[in-house]
Amino acid sequence: MLPSPLMQLDRDSRLLFVARVARMFGYGFLAIILALYLAALGFDEARIGLLLTLTLVGDTAISLWMSTHADRFGRRRMLALGSLLVLGAGLLFIASGQFIVLLLAATIGVISPSGYEVGPFLAIEQSALSQLVRSERRTGVFAWYNLVGSFATAAGSLAGGGLARLGQQWGMTSLASYRVVLVGYALIGLVLAWLFWRLSPAVEVRPVSPTPRIVSAPRLGLHRSSGVVLRLAGLFAVDAFAGGFVLQSIVAYWFHVRFGADEAMLGMIFFGANLLAGISALAASAIASRIGLVNTMVFTHLPSNVLLMLVPLMPTMPLAILVLLLRFSISQMDVPTRQSYTMAIVSPEERSAAAGVTGTARTVGASLSPVCAGLLLSSPVLMSGPFFVAGGLKIVYDLLLLAAFRGVKPPEERE
Repeated sequence: MLPSPLMQLDRDSRLLFVARVARMFGYGFLAIILALYLAALGFDEARIGLLLTLTLVGDTAISLWMSTHADRFGRRRMLALGSLLVLGAGLLFIASGQFIVLLLAATIGVISPSGYEVGPFLAIEQSALSQLVRSERRTGVFAWYNLVGSFATAAGSLAGGGLARLGQQWGMTSLASYRVVLVGYALIGLVLAWLFWRLSPAVEVRPVSPTPRIVSAPRLGLHRSSGVVLRLAGLFAVDAFAGGFVLQSIVAYWFHVRFGADEAMLGMIFFGANLLAGISALAASAIASRIGLVNTMVFTHLPSNVLLMLVPLMPTMPLAILVLLLRFSISQMDVPTRQSYTMAIVSPEERSAAAGVTGTARTVGASLSPVCAGLLLSSPVLMSGPFFVAGGLKIVYDLLLLAAFRGVKPPEERE
């Protein structure tokens, strides 16, 4: 039986939750083997890092345009279009091993090297859910939204790693086994398109009576909230830039090279990591109700960053896995609180644009770092550098966020 908060959701909200599960399963399914697939094609660490960077760069412009225009052209249409981009990217990655073709697929399609959200989906779904649920339930619903996503990513990681390993045990080459995973990823794009097309008009933006301030030269779909959204976007970009050094594909590759972890082991590692991440996201709602959204974002994030920097200092794989899992057990408490906070402090008619701008800022930030991480990974001396750079920069982000937004309260905290 579904937990009571999910039982209270209407049909459209449940469809959005199911789509979230399918999509995040696909992202985890692919991310566990993506860097290994590129290595099997003959690319070195530097080119793998470059391709992962360009994957995120290419996603940025398309996602920004789609999320900031979703309220005008239709949220359902944009979500269905994004699903077809998942399908197209998967098919092109299957069809060719040429760098330029993969680059094209990564640029115009939707590929997640991190196992986390990419594309226009998150921004549009957040705005729709914020419209469909009451404000006092928003953070809790977002916590469950992230919980089911993390559990789906965990299951996808386990399935992707296990399927690749099973294929190799049945006599397939590593490359062929990875392509089987890519076929599954492409099919998930079709499932998503079907789910999104079943949404009702209730998810579309509700008409708002125009005011002089609203109709005057909006930037990126923003008007009254543009200043606060752009400040948040800048900070989120710093956090995502740091996170780009430790994408799931990169960490999986690091465990493979450092400790010899095979695909099945990597799937198990990230299965556990994403389960813990989901539970931590759910706990965020209860903590935020006591200490506030911003405080929850910062004071749960700081210790997770210290743990991140401890991972490469562990002398054995079991200890490194233990510290990584401890880190994931608290690392995602800032995610539902960050999403809820952004939706709370902007006008309702600006929510898709706000989520799109802040999400794009995160994508831009994350897109710049994998190429640097690839260069670090290619050096035996600097191979653990991504963990230290990511943890240090994330601590800087936490302190800047606290200083800038501690006094900016969402409506439910002001009341």
